[in-house]
Amino acid sequence: MPETTSSEVERAVRALRAGKLVVYPTDTLVGLGARADDPDAVERLLEAKARPTGSPLSLALSSYAEVEPWAEVTAPRRAWMRRHLPGPYTAILPASAAAKSTFAPSVLSPGGTLGIRIPDHPLARTLAELVRPVTSTSANRHGEAPARSVDEARRIFGNEVAVYLDGAPAPSGRPSTLVDLTGAKPRTLSRR
Repeated sequence: MPETTSSEVERAVRALRAGKLVVYPTDTLVGLGARADDPDAVERLLEAKARPTGSPLSLALSSYAEVEPWAEVTAPRRAWMRRHLPGPYTAILPASAAAKSTFAPSVLSPGGTLGIRIPDHPLARTLAELVRPVTSTSANRHGEAPARSVDEARRIFGNEVAVYLDGAPAPSGRPSTLVDLTGAKPRTLSRR
């Protein structure tokens, strides 16, 4: 796995800020990122994945401090996140009013929830910290197996993606576990 330089990260940040797509490693799978607050960029991402609208996209955040502005966080939800994140989970939380007014519609579910990840990967968290926040969806065409490496993602998307970031550690190759935190108790839904 190649060492990622700061200039490559800067190039990815510039691309995301310009509304372009970036492939980046996470702790689970290779992610396809766009700025979550840029509806045109999110639309480009959906087109690249050939993903139907109505299936929400999750967000990659860099820390717990970034969750609270975007989601309604209670003490039990906060406790669950502190125990499990960063890590291979996507937490489903009620979206805050700020999230509903800031993010592209495809980021939120029709029921007003938000999928949030704090990946256990330094590159994913650095992008999320510098761009605030980035979509976190697997790098694949809708209905196909997710890319397990940046090279696989490059073969899938080619020039549709502006920057391909690669760096250690390698993703596990397993999707994140989806956990619904909207009820009284956490409920594991599936891996995605």
